[in-house]
Amino acid sequence: MRSTNNIVELQQVEKQYQGVSALSQLNLELRQGEVLGLFGHNGAGKTTTIKLILGLIEATSGQVRVFGEDPTQSEARNLRRKLGFLQENVSFYDQLTGLEVLQYFARLKGVAKQNCQGLLAQVGLEQAGKRRVKTYSKGMRQRLGLAQALLGEPKLLLLDEPTVGLDPIATLDFYRRIEQLKQQGCTVILCSHVLPGVEKYIDRALILGQGKLLAEGSINDLRQQANLPAIFHLQGQSLTLPEHFMSNAKQDGDGTWLEVPLRDKMAAMQQLIGLPGLQNFDVQLPSLEDLYTHFIASHTQAGAIATQEFVQ
Repeated sequence: MRSTNNIVELQQVEKQYQGVSALSQLNLELRQGEVLGLFGHNGAGKTTTIKLILGLIEATSGQVRVFGEDPTQSEARNLRRKLGFLQENVSFYDQLTGLEVLQYFARLKGVAKQNCQGLLAQVGLEQAGKRRVKTYSKGMRQRLGLAQALLGEPKLLLLDEPTVGLDPIATLDFYRRIEQLKQQGCTVILCSHVLPGVEKYIDRALILGQGKLLAEGSINDLRQQANLPAIFHLQGQSLTLPEHFMSNAKQDGDGTWLEVPLRDKMAAMQQLIGLPGLQNFDVQLPSLEDLYTHFIASHTQAGAIATQEFVQ
């Protein structure tokens, strides 16, 4: 029985193009107010997943439900008023002003044009609204694209590489806006190749590789699945580590680096914090970038082994 609480639900979804699998047996459930990070290399299946959710393409097999309905059916047209979408390479009519572009999309979506000026202000384009889009930088076009995606206060927002062309300040502003939308109950699917800084704004990550699900869960879930170590960085004069740490430690001009299994992190911290001569102490947990690299590399290695066995 299908859950009515899921904004997005994919069950055993496959998509093939001319016999080539772009997506294989993907399962996904996304609830109201969740922010999902969708990650993978080019060709991993991210864009295919977004197109399926938008109803732009049909699954070869399996079920896709958005707000409980099949998004490809004509009866689901009203769903699109609940959706916001920003594609990776955004382009607009160069001869129109930013405000005119936004008003045009507002008419298409059935949204009051009076909201457009406020949206431009939200994305930092209030002073540029009356300039033609051909004068906009790439970052400004990206901001205009985000404003377009936010028309009508969507309940589901799909963002494909939304921070491309944004400077660090604009990127931080963007993620703050995503946090506000989440608090308002908006569900967000965020695709990005720029992983640093993303992890604290997402509830879950889904990592795809060659159309297959490689890993899914919260950052803590992924850390447990990957079983990567915590990295301790110790600085001080004449530090002598307990003997059982020596095999996993190395020294350089910046101090001592020690790998510790995550499950032993607290116990190791208690032992190391009181070392004579210790002046500084840092602990680095596996980042989203570390986890992504681990799962991609594991998948690539498994594929290489399988190929060797087939050839033999």
